Amino acid sequence: MKPFLKWAGGKYKIVNRISSALPPGKRLIEPFVGSGAVFLNTNYDRYLLTDANPDLINLFLHVQNEGQDFIEYCKVFFTPENNEQSKFYELRETFNSTTDTSLKSALFIYLNRHCFNGLCRYNSKGGFNVPFGRYRNPCLPETEMLGFHEKSKRAKFAVADFKETMELAIKGDVVYCDPPYVPLSATSNFTDYAVGGFGLDKQSVLAEMAIKLKNRGITVVVSNHDTDFTSNAYKSAALERFNVQRFISSDSQNRGKAAELLAVFS
Repeated sequence: MKPFLKWAGGKYKIVNRISSALPPGKRLIEPFVGSGAVFLNTNYDRYLLTDANPDLINLFLHVQNEGQDFIEYCKVFFTPENNEQSKFYELRETFNSTTDTSLKSALFIYLNRHCFNGLCRYNSKGGFNVPFGRYRNPCLPETEMLGFHEKSKRAKFAVADFKETMELAIKGDVVYCDPPYVPLSATSNFTDYAVGGFGLDKQSVLAEMAIKLKNRGITVVVSNHDTDFTSNAYKSAALERFNVQRFISSDSQNRGKAAELLAVFS
C-alpha cells in the first residue's frame, strides 16, 4: 500500500527488504513513523506509531478519525488557482500561523504535494520553509488516504520522543526505527525535519536504546546510511548492506545510489 505523503527517505521502495527483517510479534512500534510505509505494508495486530513532528501526527489523527469527511475538506485546496506561486506562499503562511489543527493538517497535505520535491523542512522558529515546487497538476491522493484510514484502525498515534517511545516496548513487541539519517558527507546533513535536529548524540542514544531493548528480548531493526559511524554504533547487531536509489534530492543531477544499512538487534 502506497503512502499518501511524499517523503524524503521514505521506505516504500524497499519495504519488502525491511519487512523480511522484522520478526513476528503482536505489536509493531515505530518511533519515527514518517510517511508510514512500513506500517502500511506489514501485518501486525496492533501498532504504536509516534513521531517528534506534531504536524505529521495531527494529520494522521484527522485521517484516522474522520476518513472521507476529512478528505473532502482537503479537496478544496487542490484547485488550479492554488497551484500558483503567490497563492502557495499565502497558504504556507496560513499553515505556519493557524492554530486550527484541521486546517493545518489539510494544508500539510497541500504543501506536501505542491512544495519543492515534497520535502518537510522547518526553520529555527518552527516555520515550514520549503519553496514552491511548480508542478503542473498536483492531485490529492484520495485512494491512498482511504487505505491509510482503514489500516489505521489498528494503530495508536502520538507525538513523542523516540527514547520515550522505545521505553514503552514490552516482550512480544517489535521495534522499527527510521531516524533522520547520519549524513554521508559534511555537505549532505539534513536534520531540520523537526525543530532541534537529530545529531550524532541522538544517533548514539538510539543505538544504546536498541541494545537495551535487545537485552530485554525485544527485536529492534534500524535503518540508516552505511557509514563508519553507524557501522561502529551498530556493531552488536546483524548488519545488512545494500544500495538504494535516491528519489528526493535538491540536485536533480545527483540522484544516484546511496549506501544503506539495515541493523537487526535481536
